[in-house]
Amino acid sequence: MGRRLIDISIAVRPGTPEWPGDTAFTCGWPATIAGGASVNVSSITSSPHVGTHADAPLHVKDGWPGSHELPLEVFFGPALVLDVSDAREDISLERLAMACDAADIALQDAPRLLLRTGRTIADGTFPADWPVLAESTARALLGYGVKLIGVDAPSVDARESKTLPVHHMLFSGNAFNLENLDLRRVKSGVYELIAFPQRIMSLDASPVRAVLVADA
Repeated sequence: MGRRLIDISIAVRPGTPEWPGDTAFTCGWPATIAGGASVNVSSITSSPHVGTHADAPLHVKDGWPGSHELPLEVFFGPALVLDVSDAREDISLERLAMACDAADIALQDAPRLLLRTGRTIADGTFPADWPVLAESTARALLGYGVKLIGVDAPSVDARESKTLPVHHMLFSGNAFNLENLDLRRVKSGVYELIAFPQRIMSLDASPVRAVLVADA
């Protein structure tokens, strides 16, 4: 049986929505062949949170590990995609179980969970809000051995949250996150995830090229 790759990364370009108040993505061309240089050379300025990325624990607490310390093994392996796009409030464990039943899969089928909320920047706009895991749900998932929570929304926490409870709970439980995935064309099911963070030193997040491997 063949295998196919599904790119679930947000395309980053000028105009890709950044978190309000964050550094937008911009690019330039310091040298061009048309301008007489021997090569084309581009440059970029951007927050590492623009587009698909993994937060580092440093994002929420001074002294915690930075982007270069994100463990590679967490971002590679079996991942369960679930559709919770009809959720209008905090996502309960029961809501995840319903999504599993609808897709005839089990919540314990993979140690990585990717949630399709339908509130994504992939359409070029920053969503006003999005559903997030209830704290009790995040705690239960850690108990199940989940090591990675990914979302198509801009954050695993609510837009207006200042305490970021899900971030803190994941990092305290030696688990991690992916944010700004593009899951619009991905059906619920189990896939293999490849989503390695770039090896950038000591930042609070790292850009990621996230890919799912599925049976053809």
